Amino acid sequence: MQTDDNQHRSILQRIARRAMLDRGLLPDFSNEVLAELSGIRAPAAKIEGQVHDLRDLLWASIDNDDSRDLDQLTVAEAMPGDKVKILVAVADVDSLVDKGSAVDEHARHNTSSVYTAGGIFPMLPEKLSTDLTSLNFNEDRLAIVIEMMISADGSLESSDIYRARVRNHAKLAYNSVAAWLEGNGSLPEAIAAVEGLKENLRLQDQAAQSMKNLRHMHGALSLETVEARPVFDGDKIRGLEVEKKNRAKDIIEDFMIAANGVNARYLSSRKFPSIRRIVRTPKRWERIVELADERGYKLPDAPDSKALEEFLNKEKAADPVKFPDLSLAVIKLMGAGEYVAELPGDTAPGHFGLAVRDYTHSTAPNRRYTDLITERLLKAAIGESSLRYSNDELEALAKHCTEEEDAVNKVERQVGKSAAALLLESRIGERFDAIVTGAASKGTWARLLTMPVEGRLVHGFEGIDVGNRIRVQLISVDVERGYIDFRKVGS
Repeated sequence: MQTDDNQHRSILQRIARRAMLDRGLLPDFSNEVLAELSGIRAPAAKIEGQVHDLRDLLWASIDNDDSRDLDQLTVAEAMPGDKVKILVAVADVDSLVDKGSAVDEHARHNTSSVYTAGGIFPMLPEKLSTDLTSLNFNEDRLAIVIEMMISADGSLESSDIYRARVRNHAKLAYNSVAAWLEGNGSLPEAIAAVEGLKENLRLQDQAAQSMKNLRHMHGALSLETVEARPVFDGDKIRGLEVEKKNRAKDIIEDFMIAANGVNARYLSSRKFPSIRRIVRTPKRWERIVELADERGYKLPDAPDSKALEEFLNKEKAADPVKFPDLSLAVIKLMGAGEYVAELPGDTAPGHFGLAVRDYTHSTAPNRRYTDLITERLLKAAIGESSLRYSNDELEALAKHCTEEEDAVNKVERQVGKSAAALLLESRIGERFDAIVTGAASKGTWARLLTMPVEGRLVHGFEGIDVGNRIRVQLISVDVERGYIDFRKVGS
């Protein structure tokens, strides 16, 4: 029986809440959190220690069109010798969220905001995450600032970290900024309204591109995933919109990768522990080698990120339309990332996909708990507070955050599949071209090539593996459970 089109949004909200509870996540804030929240009435203002006043710099935020939890601002300054000074300001969430408070305990439990087709379940109450701790337009806020001197070739020459007051002079969105930078759109009004901001963003773009090129020379992988957001017409879901990379996203991505590396090394240099984000060498490298061999490319027998990047670049140039399918296969075969505690004197594994050894998560403390932990560690290392975590506590938190990240991802995927099932429930029996995205003892999965929808292959999966192209027929959907079932058919 088909669902009522006018109830799609409410159906997905209900499914999202149930999925969170099934995974042990909390969709609602407790009475204790709400009571604590009522006593927080203004942004953090009075603090001890040295705080730089950087409110007059041309800070701006670049995020999704509908983002309200603004975690970071960026600004650039041209320096002699074709160098560029990049500043990244990260919201000082810790100044209003005390370790061990009811608000903090809720955030620690869920470990991140949960973004679903049925709505957003924020890690922190919106009074904080979208207001008092958010780096909102035209508001004075406290921040941790990561300062980086970037050479003309994109390499990092020097860095520093300190606390500052900042002010967001323009709230910008990825797509409109990217259209302008790439020559496909006009200058956004929010940029034109701030004298000098246009030139500053051009400088940021230039620095980000040089940083990106250098990372890829060192073996960072050029992967493109197919991520979809539901598009609603009122309360009816009418399609899935694919998220695409662009130059504005590159600015934020490359600056944040660099800032995360600076923060990790800063803590290490001061003999402080940290929580590192790692991606170990691929679990199924031999299958990646097979995928390359099928395309006439020879990869070494041992995992090699530079060689893999060369292969990916060749394939992207040869067939950019189908490249996301290859990317998805490689991502699945690499295995998931995880958090580990790096204690003073230890050496944690690096991040294979980014080709960096020193990497933490630190630039989104409003929406990710590891970043809030890192912020507290940084403030202690700067000397503005005492160290509030024992080594044992950090090791337990790293394990907990890895486990809960998996739970959050499963909730988001399940609700996404429920949205896709709503979209496909009137198309039972139709045939589609697809690519195999998962093949294991627990099941075989395929994604349609005509729309970003993944489902389980329940018939005809024998002898196929990740990366294979197949033809499938949609045989059933279950909106409540997010099940989409296919069977393999001939051409």
